[in-house]
Amino acid sequence: MTEPQLNADQQELDKFAQLAHRWWDPNSEFKPLHEINPLRLDYVDQAAGLSGKTVLDVGCGGGILAESMAARGAQVTGIDLGEKALKVAKLHLLESGQKVDYRLIAVEELAKQQPQQYDIITCMEMLEHVPEPASVVRACAELVKPGGHLFFSTLNRNPKSFLFAVIGAEYVLNLLPRGTHDYSKFLKPSELGGFCRAAGLNIDGITGMNYNPFSKTYALDADTSVNYMIHCRPE
Repeated sequence: MTEPQLNADQQELDKFAQLAHRWWDPNSEFKPLHEINPLRLDYVDQAAGLSGKTVLDVGCGGGILAESMAARGAQVTGIDLGEKALKVAKLHLLESGQKVDYRLIAVEELAKQQPQQYDIITCMEMLEHVPEPASVVRACAELVKPGGHLFFSTLNRNPKSFLFAVIGAEYVLNLLPRGTHDYSKFLKPSELGGFCRAAGLNIDGITGMNYNPFSKTYALDADTSVNYMIHCRPE
C-alpha cells in the first residue's frame, strides 16, 4: 500500500527553511509578517473572540500569529511541515513565556485525528504555497467545531497583484526575498470562495489588506485586489 502524497512543495519548504533562523527578527525578510500581524490578530479577535478558545494555526511557521493569539488568552496549536521553522517557534516560547503546542504534521492528517476539535482555525499566507489549496480548506473545515470560525488569507491573481506583490514587493521595494511567491499559485477570491463552499463553509466576510509605500504602513480595507482575508463559518 503506497503512502498518500503529502500536500507540500519541497522547494517551498526548503526556501523557508533557509530563512527560519531569521523568523523573529523584525527587520529581516519576515518584517512584513511582523507588521501585518496586529491587523490580522485584531480582525480574528474581533470576529471570533480569542480568549478561552481552542485555536489551530495552520502553516504557523515560526509562530508569530500563534504566539500573539496565545497572548490573547487562546489555547493554541500550531502546525507546519517546516521542521526548522517549528524549532525556531519552540525556542521563542522560552523567551516569550507563552504556551503553544507546536506539531510537525500535515493539516489533512490532523483532520483525521481530531475532527471538529477547534473553535477557531487560522491559515494565513499558506494556500499559495501548496500544490492543492482546496485540500487544505477541506481539512480545515473538518477540524473546526460546529459554530466555529475559519480565517484564510492569500493573494489575489490579477495584473495588479503581480505588479504589487511580486514586482513591487520582491524587486522594487525589497519587502520580500525574490522568489517568495509564484504568481500562478495566487487565488482569486471567487476560487477560494468556491473551495470554501465545496467544503461546507459559508463566507461571513472578506477584507483586503494593502500596503502604502509612502507611509510604509499596512491597513485593512475593502480593496481585495492584492492581499485579502476570508472569514468563514460551517454551514
